[in-house]
Amino acid sequence: MTPRRRPADRLVRSYVVTDGRAHPTRNTLDLVTLLIVTDDLPLTGLNPEKRRIMGLCRPGTLSVAEVAGHLSLPVSVAKVLIADLMDSGHLVTRAPIPAARPADARILQEVLDGLRARL
Repeated sequence: MTPRRRPADRLVRSYVVTDGRAHPTRNTLDLVTLLIVTDDLPLTGLNPEKRRIMGLCRPGTLSVAEVAGHLSLPVSVAKVLIADLMDSGHLVTRAPIPAARPADARILQEVLDGLRARL
């Protein structure tokens, strides 16, 4: 009995999608790097995966990990495609908003004391 193929199984190998490249042109992409589509550049000349990335990111921002998940591609492959789109000016990136650090209780007490002194 032949194993049943899942929809996520790819008919095209990952190295074909990236034209044989294994590393992105930039080393600035993290899993949580946010991707933003730039002004309406033409999509002519983009392969289907790059067009799909543009379609996924057009309504809003997505992270590198989310794009890889939606495309059912390894993150390393998604990074190569995303870097290509950055190089062509189709995408820009933004670092995610850092998690807020808890405030120092001493500083908060000084602010509270200062406010009380003014009232």
